[in-house]
Amino acid sequence: MYVPKHFAAPSDAAVHELLSRAAACDLVTWDGNGMVATTLPLLFDPSAGTLTGHVARNNTQWRHAGREALTIVRGPDAYVSPSAYATKREHGRVVPTWNYITAHVYGTLVAHDDPAWKEDLVRRLTDRHERGRAAPWSVDDAPPAFIEGQLRAIVGIEIAITRIEAKWKLSQNRSAEDVAGVRADLLADGGDAARRVAEAMDRSA
Repeated sequence: MYVPKHFAAPSDAAVHELLSRAAACDLVTWDGNGMVATTLPLLFDPSAGTLTGHVARNNTQWRHAGREALTIVRGPDAYVSPSAYATKREHGRVVPTWNYITAHVYGTLVAHDDPAWKEDLVRRLTDRHERGRAAPWSVDDAPPAFIEGQLRAIVGIEIAITRIEAKWKLSQNRSAEDVAGVRADLLADGGDAARRVAEAMDRSA
C-alpha cells in the first residue's frame, strides 16, 4: 500500500482497535490463475496475531491454505469536496479527494475443519454481532442437529499475520483552515459515514 508519511497510522493501538472493531472484511488470495476475493466477518486476536472466520465449503478459497493471503479491513470513509477548503477561496487550486482509514493485513492462510474449532468460532462471531441487541440470538436457539449440519457446510479459516500496512488519510496534508472546513462539511452532510470520518479527524488531530 502507498502510505505517505503524513498518512501513516497514528499508533499500533489504533490499528489494533480498527481490526478489533471491523465487521466484514475482504479476504484476497491467489488460486494459481488469478485473484480470488471473499467478503466475510473476521475476528482479530492480537495475542495470537490472527484473523479468524469461515467460508462455505463450496467456496474453494479455503483450499488456498498455505499461501499468502491479503485481508483488506476498512474503517470509515467519505468524499471530500474542494468546496470545503478555505484555500479554494484563495486560489482555487484544489481538487476532490477521499478521506478514509484502512489496513492491509498479510499472512499465511490456514484451514480448519475440526467441528469443535468451527463451533467455537461460530459462537464467538455470533456473540460479538448479537451483543447489544434487545433479544440476542444464540447458537443454542437452533436445534443441535441443524447446527451440526451447518458446521459441516463450512470450513474455518485463519490468517496467521505476518505484516500490517495501515493508512489514516484524514486531510493531514492540508492547512488547519482546510481541515476545519472539511470537518464542518462532513458534519453538515448528515450521513453516518461522514460523521465517523469527522470524528476520526478529531482523534487524529
